[in-house]
Amino acid sequence: MWSLVALFNIWKMVSGSIVFLLSRCCPPDVVVFPHCVEEVSALTKVCHQHRLPIIPFGTGTGLEGGVSAVEGGVCFSLRNMDQILDLHQEDFDVTVEPGVTRKALNAYLRDTGLWFPVDPGADASLCGMAATSASGTNAVRYGTMRENVVNLEVVLSDGTIIHTAGKGRRPRKTSAGYNLTNLFVGSEGTLGIITKTTLRLYGIPEAMVSAVCSFPSVQDAVDSTVQILQAGVPIARIEFLDDVMIDACNRFSCLSYPVTPTLFLEFHGSEQSLKEQVNTTEDITQSNRGSDFQWAQDAETRNRLWKARHDAWYAALALRPGCKAYATDVCVPLSQLPQIIVETKEDLIENRLTGPIAGHVGDGNFHCLMVVDPTDPEELHQVHLFTERLARRALAMGGTCTGEHGVGLGKRALLCEELGSMAIQVMQGLKDTLDPHNMMNPGKILQPREL
Repeated sequence: MWSLVALFNIWKMVSGSIVFLLSRCCPPDVVVFPHCVEEVSALTKVCHQHRLPIIPFGTGTGLEGGVSAVEGGVCFSLRNMDQILDLHQEDFDVTVEPGVTRKALNAYLRDTGLWFPVDPGADASLCGMAATSASGTNAVRYGTMRENVVNLEVVLSDGTIIHTAGKGRRPRKTSAGYNLTNLFVGSEGTLGIITKTTLRLYGIPEAMVSAVCSFPSVQDAVDSTVQILQAGVPIARIEFLDDVMIDACNRFSCLSYPVTPTLFLEFHGSEQSLKEQVNTTEDITQSNRGSDFQWAQDAETRNRLWKARHDAWYAALALRPGCKAYATDVCVPLSQLPQIIVETKEDLIENRLTGPIAGHVGDGNFHCLMVVDPTDPEELHQVHLFTERLARRALAMGGTCTGEHGVGLGKRALLCEELGSMAIQVMQGLKDTLDPHNMMNPGKILQPREL
């Protein structure tokens, strides 16, 4: 045990995490680098004995400050647990350790005809993606992490190791008792440390094609999104970028698309099914004054297109050199999507705020990437007021102000308004049962950071 003390290190080893602009960026007291679940369990027992806060750390690619050690404590860096353990091609599932990233898994799967499609943009660790219930550009067809996690190995705050669906089991159905797997998916390290995850895999589509379509207004673009989904088109990706965002992407990624509200689309399937999908989608977009499609058919061009979308955060920052960014995240029912994006756009213009809009509009989720001067108190105050209005606008439409990134990202009052006080009490009861001393990522769940 004590030989592991030599692995303790200062926070600078993992300080690459991108955190909330306006969060407290707090280092832990020590960092440990376990190599296996037994070491995780043993170290957790030491922390439990001494009541030391525990902060699980994957790759640090999140934007929500989820690994900020607000009360100090011990950071468990899981990067050395990087094995792909069990691949069952015939059953379309695989088990991985927390150091395995989505790109590493797909590289491993390249010759099997299978892939894992959940794509949040960054090369995040798969267990970290489970912990945050990550979404991404492919969620409209393949779902989020919540739909794609089959089983989890979790170390609880006292060092106990559990398997949420049974040790070594890979069921697609969860009728035996409570759905513990989905309890831990999205828990953001507040209930335990995820040390293995079993994931669903998919066959690589026979054909893929991407397209870009520009629109004269936000309303036209978002109306097209809703109508495409209502028509039952099994589209793989459908991403919205407003004029400010597409201008930023053009500059940052050396593109030349019209600076108007834009949809990035991608279709997966057989050659025949792609023709049907594309024809239906083109009819819908053109009926909403959309431009002709600009195609990206070969893999290199498609990858360049989606890299530009994934680099939207950095493109937004480049609009105002020296400034910082703050990401908002809301999700509403599809029927409310056109209204909330139009109202949000009007709010940004009226208050002269720089907030490029991008989103996974196929599942009603979008982001305003607020670019602000952190040295300007008045501008920070205006951003604060804007985020309050945005959150309440989403709640009034039956949506959520926590979007795709799990619990604890808004103010407690807004969380209570969204879920109800009784639901909050049940969540707190679960937290108290599994982590009675509030050791696991304290300050994250039910104690959201303020602006």
